[in-house]
Amino acid sequence: MQTNIKERMWAGVKAISPILLGVIPFAMIVGVFAVDAGLTQLEGIGMTAIVYAGASQLAAIQMLVERSALPVLILTVWVINLRFLLYSASLGEHFKDLSLGWKLLFSYLITDQGFAVSVVEFEENKEKPGKRYFYLGASLIMWLVFFLATGVGVLVGASVPASWNLDFAFPLSFMGLVVPTLKDRPAILAGLIAGTLTTLAVGIPYNLGLPISVLAGIGFGMLLEKLEQK
Repeated sequence: MQTNIKERMWAGVKAISPILLGVIPFAMIVGVFAVDAGLTQLEGIGMTAIVYAGASQLAAIQMLVERSALPVLILTVWVINLRFLLYSASLGEHFKDLSLGWKLLFSYLITDQGFAVSVVEFEENKEKPGKRYFYLGASLIMWLVFFLATGVGVLVGASVPASWNLDFAFPLSFMGLVVPTLKDRPAILAGLIAGTLTTLAVGIPYNLGLPISVLAGIGFGMLLEKLEQK
């Protein structure tokens, strides 16, 4: 069956477009706080180009502001990004026959949003060809919008008056990422445990409380999920 590349890429763009409305302000916040934390405009934009993971970028920026130890910062970012291993394993079933170049590109472009719309599409249209182009279309537009919005945030951030005090945007941004994932009891309890432990562990040196709390929440959620399956 012949694949219409443009049609499949456009289908990916259309599938992810409604989600982009929520991505734009979040990406702008990442840019604003990158500059607010002391990064240059070039460093702020470069961080998005290299890291390309909004939640990890926010956490890293916050820990830079708090002068956390570098090993702790790296560990925290690693823990936050663990979910991408699961996403990759799931998508790998659909892209296992692709070349290494395609796989490297797709691994760089992977996001929560791109993964979500692609999994739904692949499940509903299992036999439809051109899966790579659907994913590519959704992921490329996601990358472009996030990169441009972060760039706007970086440029605007330099002119934001200190009196505006945008610190509240950090927790709100994380809430916007976390709340949609709390769809069942294991996820809800894992989130509650991680949040509670993070609050209780505020005084732990080097900000180790955050990665410890996240790991504890993930571990509890996985345990509860296994118990419910029995």
